[in-house]
Amino acid sequence: MLLDLRHLSKSFDTAEGPVRVLNDVSLTLAAGQSLALTGESGAGKSTLLHLVAGLERADAGHILINGQDVTQLDDAGLARIRRTSIGLVFQQFNLIPALTIAENLAFQARLAGRHDPDWIAHLSQTLGLEPLLARYPEEISGGQQQRVAVGRALALKPDLILADEPTGNLDEENAQIVLALFLDLLAESGAGLLMVTHSARIAAQLGAQQHLQRGTLAP
Repeated sequence: MLLDLRHLSKSFDTAEGPVRVLNDVSLTLAAGQSLALTGESGAGKSTLLHLVAGLERADAGHILINGQDVTQLDDAGLARIRRTSIGLVFQQFNLIPALTIAENLAFQARLAGRHDPDWIAHLSQTLGLEPLLARYPEEISGGQQQRVAVGRALALKPDLILADEPTGNLDEENAQIVLALFLDLLAESGAGLLMVTHSARIAAQLGAQQHLQRGTLAP
C-alpha cells in the first residue's frame, strides 16, 4: 500500500480552546490510484493533506508511506520524504519568481538527485510549455503557471502526489484542460494521487472519492 492513514486526529488551539479538525480518520491509497477528498470548507481536507506532507504533525494516529511510519520521523526525516517521494501541487502555484520556467520545472528533481532531461522534455511538450521555458512565472498566465506546477511535481517521479485544489484559481475551461493533462501524465508516471477538491465534477474524474464532514470521513 502506497499510503495508509490510521486513526488520524488533529486539533488546533484557539482563544476559545482546542478545536478538533480531524477525528479518527483512516484511509488507504494504492500505488497508481487517484483519490479525491471532498468536503465543505473547514471540513479538514487541507489539514489532512498537510499532515501527509509532513507540514504539520498529527495529535494521534499514524501515516505510512510505502510502509514507513512518517509520524515517527524528525523534521529532517520529514523533509527528506517530502523532497524525494512526494510531489506537491497547490492552488497558489508556488513557483519561484527568480527562476525561469525551465528551472522551476527541474527544481525539485534536481534537489532529489532525480533530474531526467528526457522526462522533463516530455512533460514540457505534453503540457504545452516548450515556448515558455525561458520566461519567468510573472510573464505567463495563471493556467500556464499551474501547468508548470503540475510538471514540477511530476518531474521528480514521486511515488505520491498531493494536490490541494490544484485548479481552484482557474476558469472552468482551463481547469478541465489542466486536469486532463495532469491525469494523463499521472497515469504515465505511475504515481498515486490524493487530491483535495470541492468540485464534484473534478472529483468524479478521479478513480475514487472520500467525503470529509466535520473532520470525519462519511461512511
